[in-house]
Amino acid sequence: MEERILVVEDDPGVLEMVRLYLERAGYQVRSARDGPEALKAFREERPELIVLDLKLPWMDGLEVCREIRRTSRTPILMLTARATEDDRVKGLELGADDYIVKPFSPRELVARVRAVLRRTQPPEVLRAGELRLDLRGHQVWRGERPVELTPTEFELLALLARHPGQVFPRSALLELLQNYGESSIRTIDTHIWSLRRKLEPDPERPRYLLTVRGVGYKFRSDRP
Repeated sequence: MEERILVVEDDPGVLEMVRLYLERAGYQVRSARDGPEALKAFREERPELIVLDLKLPWMDGLEVCREIRRTSRTPILMLTARATEDDRVKGLELGADDYIVKPFSPRELVARVRAVLRRTQPPEVLRAGELRLDLRGHQVWRGERPVELTPTEFELLALLARHPGQVFPRSALLELLQNYGESSIRTIDTHIWSLRRKLEPDPERPRYLLTVRGVGYKFRSDRP
């Protein structure tokens, strides 16, 4: 499966150049021209990486980065015309994984994208206790027994398992499930309960899918 990259850039020339080179390198590319459009595209696409210009209309790149980092660790490569140390440090402190200063070589950009993906991409198979989750094959095992999950259940489990210990508000999880026609916060609780019945040794005392009262859920993988 081709990795999906969201490119956020308000300069049409730069945007087209970046899109062209990334597609030639084998990536699927979606583009956005401003901050609000970028957040909408991120929620809909769930890309593997974001190329994010620092200077954008309506919301700048730092605001977009801050908003994304509220719910996601998706890698972010920042594009900036500002070469000051303060700007670079601020971006990295907000959670950017790397940055590149304009003007830049398209070949260097592709190399940086590949490097960030290698450094940040989760393994294809995640393990926690007796659970084994194959992200590429969309399969789950409990011990040696395969577990049948619905597409919605698998996407929900994969999101949580990719980020062990990170608390996801119900509202953030609902944004993911809206691609599957879900529209109610209460459906999150229903799916979590279904996953617990299928995966937990004792669904009433969950080991992996933990509730953070008043907030949402997190995946715990540090127990045998």
